[in-house]
Amino acid sequence: MFFIEVILPLSLAKTFTYRVSEAEFHFIKKGMRVAVPFGKSKIYTALVLDIHENAPTLYEAKEIHQILDEKPIATEIQIKHWLWVANYYMCGIGDVYRGAFPTGLLLESETIVSHKPEVVVNDSELSDDEFLIYEALQHQSSLKVQEIASILNRKNILPILQKLIARDIIVLEEEIKESYKPKLVKYVKLHSKYETDQGLGNLLDILKNDKQREVVLNYFQISASEKKPITVKKLVEVSGSTPAVIKTLVKNEIFEEYLLQQDRVSFTGEKSEKELKLSEAQENAFLSIKESFSEKEVCLLHGVTSSGKTEIYIKLIEEYLQTGRQVLYLLPEIALTTQLVSRLRLHFGDKVAVFHSKYSNNERVEVWKQTLENSEKAQIVIGARSALFLPFNDLGLLIVDEEHEQTFKQTDPAPRYHARDAAIVLANFHNAKVLLGSATPSIETYFNTQSEKYGLVTLTERYKNVRMPEVFLVDLKDKHFRKRMTGHFSDVLIEEIAEALSLGEQVILFQNRRGYSPVIECITCGHVPHCQQCDVSLTFHKFKNQLRCHYCGYAIAKPTHCHSCSSIDLTTKGFGTEQIEQELVSLFPKAKTARMDQDTTRGKFGFEKIIDTFKNREIDILVGTQMLAKGLDFDNVSLVGIMNADNMLHHPDFRAFERSFQMMTQVAGRAGRSEKQGKVVIQTYNPNHNTIQQVTNHNYIGMYKEQLYDRLIYKYPPYFRIIKLTIKHREFEKLKEGSMWLYQVLSQNLNMPVLGPEEPAISRIRNEYIRTILIKIPQNLHLGNTKKTIQKMLNSFEAVAQYRAIKVVVNVDFY
Repeated sequence: MFFIEVILPLSLAKTFTYRVSEAEFHFIKKGMRVAVPFGKSKIYTALVLDIHENAPTLYEAKEIHQILDEKPIATEIQIKHWLWVANYYMCGIGDVYRGAFPTGLLLESETIVSHKPEVVVNDSELSDDEFLIYEALQHQSSLKVQEIASILNRKNILPILQKLIARDIIVLEEEIKESYKPKLVKYVKLHSKYETDQGLGNLLDILKNDKQREVVLNYFQISASEKKPITVKKLVEVSGSTPAVIKTLVKNEIFEEYLLQQDRVSFTGEKSEKELKLSEAQENAFLSIKESFSEKEVCLLHGVTSSGKTEIYIKLIEEYLQTGRQVLYLLPEIALTTQLVSRLRLHFGDKVAVFHSKYSNNERVEVWKQTLENSEKAQIVIGARSALFLPFNDLGLLIVDEEHEQTFKQTDPAPRYHARDAAIVLANFHNAKVLLGSATPSIETYFNTQSEKYGLVTLTERYKNVRMPEVFLVDLKDKHFRKRMTGHFSDVLIEEIAEALSLGEQVILFQNRRGYSPVIECITCGHVPHCQQCDVSLTFHKFKNQLRCHYCGYAIAKPTHCHSCSSIDLTTKGFGTEQIEQELVSLFPKAKTARMDQDTTRGKFGFEKIIDTFKNREIDILVGTQMLAKGLDFDNVSLVGIMNADNMLHHPDFRAFERSFQMMTQVAGRAGRSEKQGKVVIQTYNPNHNTIQQVTNHNYIGMYKEQLYDRLIYKYPPYFRIIKLTIKHREFEKLKEGSMWLYQVLSQNLNMPVLGPEEPAISRIRNEYIRTILIKIPQNLHLGNTKKTIQKMLNSFEAVAQYRAIKVVVNVDFY
């Protein structure tokens, strides 16, 4: 008896055993995909983890359906890394597998229905719906359930199908289908009989039609200037004719068509041959990094905004590529990849592959395969956090840019991993080096450099000695008191914007809230419309004239009168990006404004459009949310305005001050990136706040020391590790009772601070009530054992019958 151990793409913590034949046993290797039956009739794509000869004790092993790969599609190191992620972040290995693999490689079963040919059916016995299905199956041998649903135009067709199956008229078969198809491109070439000189003479005599002649002459022109095959698309473009003309030429045997497989993500453009020249400061930093890599695995490059960190990365990548190893470059935000890819491609040409979630399935499968084969096209992989799970062969260097960003942490669904920490472990498996880069490193990372765990290299001056931007603080209390505000703009900000615009420079305004305003309130009775399913007020979106919930997507039209007292005096409170954009139009009617937030950047190229138009100076003022704070590089921006610095500072979170400092410094860093010194205007009600003063003086160390002192007293990272349990259920009482039970068990068995069960600020989302429990693990205790203990308690919680319906979400290092 031969068996394989597989992972299923389901949220399950254990692996499953299946039976294979002897021939299969010798063919299958770790990391191949196999199609296996699971449950009553489902088929899943499972990944082989191990091959052995021990029968499972608890259940009878089923046989596999088929083997899907000729050679392994995941590497051993990769699987080892997944196991670490599942273990450290306390989630099922199936979650990691599903999160890591592109969906194009994870085939789900699509139920297929076909009719039995030998059965004779009496039409009059069938109901209308049944007859329609039967008739459709006469024309087509098999149909998918979803196709039948569309034929009958109803959703629940399973009962009808059940009847037909019971009467033995149709059978169900579950089949797996491959969803990835390589993209084929049409090319044309001259028909073989015209390849001699004599043939060419005849050819021009035959062509009486001007359009056709034009196309053929263009064909010769292109083939003379470019020595590569000519696509139909290119020929149509150059000759300005239509595909129909080319079709006729093919029909008349003047051209021949042929197909070639083409990569979806191909890069066109020239490599620039220019050598990168580093400034003296960059050169010193570059050498220090190499020196630090000889002793330590991880190094932090702490360089002020616009100090030219990217050039140093490029230099390092060059060195690693010469040794033939792969490089992974992680970025926090998809918006950033577009800017960076163009910079790297100028340098490395076609060696750069891109991987992130806005790419289509097939594009992601392609990058996956290129990485696995260590192909020329994937020597450098740039991506958001999911690129971490690609099957690298020989990883030499990992760069994590803007490492302080919270977007590196995945919140939902599991695996809830932090890309920076997981990257350091992955590098360790590959024996590679990690470079973390940031102008405002996270406190944990900086703490690690201070305790000599990581190396530290600092860049204190901007590239080409551009001066740091000047920061002006505007006291909103004072301005309101003196009636110097127009809407949400102080007189200082308006003057500065006007001056920048008159000099033809661009302006970025930052407001960390999308929509028009977060609250609509009735002046008469004070009623505020809330979401029906969550405990939040609805945000007003002026553009669509509706109120929306940002948690579950519930939306209603903007009310004309108050829903509780029918008064028509409604007012908006607070402000988001839409409102600022609208005020700008009235303040500066001549300037072109645009906004960049989640609502305007949906779709694969949403970011590129906005970033490119801004770069080409078609937009004068860009209003945006935190997307703007990430290392984008615009050389013509001379002024940055932060509309209200306080809503970040007063966020109920232990990192609020650290985050605000990072956010404001990063946004400020977008100003004055070329010769001229930029300006930053920060509007606040609290100009003497320590954090705001630290931003003004570009004082990172001050902020670091002050925060560290607080963290020690209140038992927060980096001194304590935190695990957050989120407990959800639709019934308030049951949730209350269950969370209390869990809290008591945890606090009795763990000798460390356990806080809770606490109602979060938003205590109900999508009709589920929420409670949270925080477990703080001190540095001196063994993390793995503590997690095992916690997992045991969670298992016993699930074993209690009345609490089985309560969902518990475990989030390790949730910050």
